[in-house]
Amino acid sequence: MIRVLIADDEALVRSGLRMILEAAGDIVVVGEARGGDEAVTAVARLRPEVVLMDVRMPGTDGLTAAARVLAAPGAPKVVMLTTFDLDEYVHEALRLGAVGFLLKDTPPRELAAAVRTVAAGQAMLSPTVTKRLITSFVDRAPSRAETARDRLASLTAREEDVIRALARGLSNAEIGRELRLAEATVKAHVSRVLAKLGLTNRVQAAILVHDADLA
Repeated sequence: MIRVLIADDEALVRSGLRMILEAAGDIVVVGEARGGDEAVTAVARLRPEVVLMDVRMPGTDGLTAAARVLAAPGAPKVVMLTTFDLDEYVHEALRLGAVGFLLKDTPPRELAAAVRTVAAGQAMLSPTVTKRLITSFVDRAPSRAETARDRLASLTAREEDVIRALARGLSNAEIGRELRLAEATVKAHVSRVLAKLGLTNRVQAAILVHDADLA
C-alpha cells in the first residue's frame, strides 16, 4: 500500500481526494493536514511516502511547508496541488525538489496513477501541462541562462541529447526510441546526468534546460 498524506485547508477537497485515492485499492491516506505547520508535523509523525500539498494555505503556506519537508532526511515525494493561477508558486516548489504537481480537477483515474508514478520514484513530467508551467514561469534573465548553460557544458553530446529529450517530457522508453538507445542505457545516462549536475530528479533537470533556453 502506498502511504499518502493530504495537506489542504479545505475539508471538502481533503475528503474528495481521500475518497478517490482509497478507492484505488493500493493507496491508503494515513493522515490529513489543514495547514503547512500541521503538514510538516504530520509528515514527521506518520512517515508517508507521498504528500499532496496545497500551494496556498493559511499560516505557513504549502511552498514553505514543502521546503521544510524536503529538507528533512528521508523526505517523502511531494506533489503540489494547484490551479493555473498559482503556477508561479508551483514552479518554485519544483526548484525546491517537489516531483510534480496536480490540478485539483484531475480526473480520479489520473490522480491515482500520478500517486503511483511518484511513489515509484518517477517525476510527474507530462509533455503538455508541466512543460507549459515550466516555460511560462522560468526567469530567463541573461545571467540565469548563462549560468544554466555553463552547468550543462559539462555534459557529453549524448548526455545533452538525453536531457533535452527529458525536458520535453519523454519517458526513458520514448527517449530510447528517439535516440535509438536501449531503455537501460537511457536510464544510466539520466542517472549520470543528474549526478553530474547535482540534481535530485528529472523535473529539476528539465527546469535547468529551460533556464538555459535549450528546450
